[in-house]
This record gives sequence, structure tokens and C-alpha cells, in this order.
Amino acid sequence: MSERPAARDEWNAGDMGCGELVIELRKKLRQMPGEILKIIAYDPAASIDLAAWCRMTNNELVASDIPNKSFWIKSRMVRN
Repeated sequence: MSERPAARDEWNAGDMGCGELVIELRKKLRQMPGEILKIIAYDPAASIDLAAWCRMTNNELVASDIPNKSFWIKSRMVRN
């Protein structure tokens, strides 16, 4: 995944580890259903953790730029 889609917002998660990262990510994505969030995450396992989390939560990892620690995630649509 290398194409960089337009993101509605950007969040620098810094060195957050998996647990804290996905809790904060979940809060942010809930506020933007159907939109794309660009995440910058320096944790070495972020690429693995974010891909797994997206699969488990039905959010979509749209693109990633691992050398630049950047990931684009599309929030799943919320059902009414």
C-alpha cells in the first residue's frame, strides 16, 4: 500500500504502544464515520498492530507508508 489518499484529519500518535494507540484511535474514528484519518505512529509494531486492529474492527487500512511511519485508515460507517 503506497498511494496516499486525502485525509480529513491527521493525528500524530507519537510513541504510543498498541493498547493506548487503538483506544485513542477508536475514539477519533467514531467521530468521523466514512472519513479517512492519517495516523503517524512511531511504535515499531504499529504497522502490524494497526493492520490487525482494522481487520478486527471492520475499519479499512487504506494505505501505509512504513518508512515515514504514516497510515491512512477509513472509519467504518456507523449504522443508525
